[in-house]
Amino acid sequence: MAPFLSSWPWDNLGIYKLWSSYTNMLFLTRNRRILQQGVDFKQIDKEWNWDNFLILQALFAFIGCYIFPSLQNLPLWNLKAGNATFLENLVLSVVIGIPMIGASLLGYGSLGLIFGYISIFDFLRCLGHCNVEVVPHTVFEAVPVLRYLLYTPTYHSLHHTEMETNFCLFMPLFDTLGKTLNSRSWELHKIISSNAGKNRQAPDFVFLAHVVDVTSSTHVSFVFRSFGSLPYTVRMFLVPMVPGAFLFMLAMWLWSKTFLVSFYNLRKRLHQTWAVPRFGFQYFLPFATEGINKQIEDAILRADKLGVKVISLAALNKVS
Repeated sequence: MAPFLSSWPWDNLGIYKLWSSYTNMLFLTRNRRILQQGVDFKQIDKEWNWDNFLILQALFAFIGCYIFPSLQNLPLWNLKAGNATFLENLVLSVVIGIPMIGASLLGYGSLGLIFGYISIFDFLRCLGHCNVEVVPHTVFEAVPVLRYLLYTPTYHSLHHTEMETNFCLFMPLFDTLGKTLNSRSWELHKIISSNAGKNRQAPDFVFLAHVVDVTSSTHVSFVFRSFGSLPYTVRMFLVPMVPGAFLFMLAMWLWSKTFLVSFYNLRKRLHQTWAVPRFGFQYFLPFATEGINKQIEDAILRADKLGVKVISLAALNKVS
């Protein structure tokens, strides 16, 4: 059971959605990624479903009990299969909401405090799990004390990769005091931040793809990551997004280079998917043929220059 109200509609809205979209824009973030290997959708969804938006429970728990009195008849605890019950999720929410509760009891609570705290809390939580280093190491060199007041994506990634270190969210000060600080935290952060924008490992294999159609473009991972992990279907609430996708298609028509849309690091062999910024129907327009062929040619020459061993073309790229 996922935490109360953590799955809908928050999975596709708010700060989490913006961070998810950004981190999946590999053409912008590939040189700032911390863990280069591919991440399984089930693993990342489990992480986000449990960790993200627990704070929202504190806002809605009492409202839910008031509107639906039957909730008061739920079991206080459930040990079956390790499932979290309403009470367990409520306790977690209260723990996270202690600052708001304390301020309210002291007479300093306000709606601004509640929503401000939620926004900052959620922003920092998403920051730590984004897998893209966005905090320059020069900030910590200029103001060293910030190392103990602000955590970074690199800092928190070590908690997931090496375990038993870097437990604290947001403030490494407490890991320092508790002697759970990973000794490589600042060194690794500086390396990743310094290498941002520099060329990384040349891919061994490149698949040169293209966009199928306007509606399927809303299915890519950096638009809706949750849809990108499922078979393609047309969903009615995506229909209002079609005009925006159409405008994006027109902008892509002016784009002069292919762009990276996905990569996988399998057994130290890097596989990448590049995309020609053209949609399927454009391949059948006589006046677009020359531009598409130029895109494909440039991609092949670019791959050869990088030292790519194998390049494969998607269906329409083969016949263009």
